[in-house]
Order: sequence, then C-alpha cells, then structure tokens
Amino acid sequence: MEKLKQIYEGKAKKLYETADPDLLIQEFKDDATAFDATKRGTIVNKGVINNMLSEKIFVLLTKKGVPTHFVKRLNDRDMLVKRVEIVPIEVTIRNIVAGGMAKLLGLEEGIVLKEPVLEYHYKEDKLHDPLINDYHIRALNIATEKELDTIKKYSFMVNEALKFFFDSKGLILVDFKLEFGRCKKKIILADEVSPDTCRLWDKTTKEKLDKDRFRRDLGNVEEAYQEVLRRVME
Repeated sequence: MEKLKQIYEGKAKKLYETADPDLLIQEFKDDATAFDATKRGTIVNKGVINNMLSEKIFVLLTKKGVPTHFVKRLNDRDMLVKRVEIVPIEVTIRNIVAGGMAKLLGLEEGIVLKEPVLEYHYKEDKLHDPLINDYHIRALNIATEKELDTIKKYSFMVNEALKFFFDSKGLILVDFKLEFGRCKKKIILADEVSPDTCRLWDKTTKEKLDKDRFRRDLGNVEEAYQEVLRRVME
C-alpha cells in the first residue's frame, strides 16, 4: 500500500491517503511533546516502538470485542488503518491517582482508586483540552447519547483487557487515554495505545516506564519505552 497525499500531521503521527478511499496510512513519529506542546523533544525510535506496541494491543482488543481502526502494520513506522471521523473527545480511564487527577483534586499520586474513574476532555489545543462531562458533550453536539454509551462501554472493556494484559507483563496500568472515531456510522477505537498514551509502572519497583519520564525530565526515556516493548513482545 502506497502513501499518497498527506492529510494530517499531529504531535506524534502523520496520516496519508491511499488508493483506497476507506484506508489511510498512519505514520508514527519520534517527536515528543508535553504540556500542550510547550515542551518538545525527540525520543529515539519512539515511532517504531509505538507502532509495534499499538499493533499488538489493537489485535488483542479486537479479540476481546473492541472494534478498532487497525488493519495491519506495514513496516517499522507505518500502519494501515480504516478512515474514521474522529470524535473530538479524549477519554481517560484512571485506576490509580496520577498526573492531571492528582493536580486537579490535590491528591497524592499513587492512591489506588476503589473503582476506575472515567474522564472526558474536549480535544481543543487552544483551550488546553478542558475537562467536560456528558452534558457538555450533548450541548456541543459532539456525540449522540448512543455513541457516548458505546464509547463508555468500549473504554471500560479496554481497561479490563489491558489491566490484565499488562499485569501479566509485570506492569501496572495506572491510567490511559483513548480516542474514538466514526467508521461507516459505527464507533470504533482509533489513534494508538502506547507509553505515549498510557501510564505504566513496574509492578515491583513502581518505576515509571512511560511518557512521564519525558514530561518530568526523569531520564532514560528511550530505555523505558524499549523495556515496555521487550515485556509486551515476550
């Protein structure tokens, strides 16, 4: 499958049209950003790692009953995906207090939540992706009630599948971000699942093995991503 016209470039990926109007090529970049792209850098081979990890996880989630945009991995950096209309919501599922939740509520990082917390953020960089709820989503006509129910259902299904999967690899799934899109009027999972979009801690040491190493200048960023890949591929 050949790349034709580039139709999108985001912080971590590019999208290209193909000869098939229903299929796109998603290219994973090494660029890294944080804090609404005010912090920028490069994580060597991040694109390669995230492409491989996303393939593995999309295949797993499809088997668990969550439809995704993944078709196949083409090479180190490129993935063939279904064309979707992205719903402008970032869904976050939190199992342990960290990051934005700790800051927002003044909580100590590391508190295990009694049940997963689901958050919606409006995808708008100019507004710094504000936290919104079901009422905002309906008021802004972002998604229908039925679509929102489907997004919620799939998000919790992803959480259960990935908590179990990462636990078997010696990793704790702290929290993660998902994006969904409409494909032939149906809601499916899109974007990627990787250390860019998930907080992953070592089960024994609680060492951070995700993008927080870049955000917080903890060092050994490349090594952390490689370690996640090594464990997932075992």
